[in-house]
Amino acid sequence: MLYKFARFVIAIIFYPLYRIKVIGKDNIPKSGPVIICSNHISNFDPPVVGITSSRDISFMAKGELFEKPFLGKLLIGIKAFPVRRGLADRNALRNGLKILEEGHTLGLFPEGTRSKTGELGKPLSGVGFFALRSEAVVVPCVIIGEYKPFSKTTVAYGKPMDVNSYREQKASAKDMSEAIMGEIRNLYDIHKN
Repeated sequence: MLYKFARFVIAIIFYPLYRIKVIGKDNIPKSGPVIICSNHISNFDPPVVGITSSRDISFMAKGELFEKPFLGKLLIGIKAFPVRRGLADRNALRNGLKILEEGHTLGLFPEGTRSKTGELGKPLSGVGFFALRSEAVVVPCVIIGEYKPFSKTTVAYGKPMDVNSYREQKASAKDMSEAIMGEIRNLYDIHKN
């Protein structure tokens, strides 16, 4: 209930304020486990992916945010779960896999942190781990824009990736992450103008 309400409120503010244009939303499967993987340029990225996706999304958020009583409850209410950054957080990995096992959608930022320049960075292995260890479909996503009021922001969703071929090749999590980031780069190159 809180998720739907928050999504509605953010959408009526963000769509006109940042002139959000959505491309390829129909590339997101209507059912089954999905991992949406996006570049990361701002703290606004999770809500923007959340309002432009056709599915409810669970995002990881840094663990410190959950220590603040009101904010922690709010984050849980909008389907976020904590991750301790810089560590192999087994609880976060288990939570992410559970979301996918239940057929839901997990939102991940392969770079792990915001890009200070807006340029696409190198991916961490975590996204590859989730892709290879689950039966999820991976949908690449790119956000292009600077979140300046009344300037255009584009959110483009690419075609689902064939993760099974990587599973069959016994690809490493690092290789899988690189492949996902490669698809995000392709989307960026297509839509940047």
